[in-house]
Amino acid sequence: MQMLTTSSVLLRPAPPKITKTPFSLVISRPSLSTHALGKKRSVQETVQLETQKEEKRKHGDLVLYSIAPYSLVLASKLLPGADIVESIFGPFVDLIKTWSLPEWLVHWGHPGNMAVVLFAMGGYGTYLGFRIRLSKDPEEKAKAKDLHPKLLAGMFFFFALGATGGITALLTSNKPIFESPHAVSGAIGLGLLTIQSILPALFKDYPGLRVAHGLLGSSIMTIFLIHAAFGLQLGLSF
Repeated sequence: MQMLTTSSVLLRPAPPKITKTPFSLVISRPSLSTHALGKKRSVQETVQLETQKEEKRKHGDLVLYSIAPYSLVLASKLLPGADIVESIFGPFVDLIKTWSLPEWLVHWGHPGNMAVVLFAMGGYGTYLGFRIRLSKDPEEKAKAKDLHPKLLAGMFFFFALGATGGITALLTSNKPIFESPHAVSGAIGLGLLTIQSILPALFKDYPGLRVAHGLLGSSIMTIFLIHAAFGLQLGLSF
């Protein structure tokens, strides 16, 4: 009996030997299916963002927005009350609405007319102003002195008249009239044109004002070019 017990003990398998290591490193990796799913989701999000950007470009959401100075938007609050102007223009606007004019004419008629005035009368008038100062030909200088003030006076008249046309176009389209950089830059430009038209009367007593007149004229043209850009932005916004 003792012998069987000893043999059974001897035949029992030895327990496995466990070897301990000083460090154990466990690396977990995502399964292939999870990795592929994440990659597919990333591609879908990229395509969706590109589609949204393309839709914005198609609708013109980003046209000229980068040049709008927000100080002019705030300055628009300083212009005279729009309610008073709207009440004055109201009967005329109602009359225009009964004419059933083409939408494109109401929308772009004012910008088209003002572009002609700016580049034809203002541009050529500015060129003649430089010829008065720089030309050495007495005949050319005399013609420039005669035509320069006439062109700039015409520019002032048509810009002032065009302001009423712009207000009418906005009211006809049911849009606010004094809440844009275009309105503020136009008011600044007309104010400086008024000063510019007074300066020549003072040349005799103050010859140094001729230089100021030339610098102011160039500045006014720059302001009206910016004004035109704001007008294009405003026209594309509705």
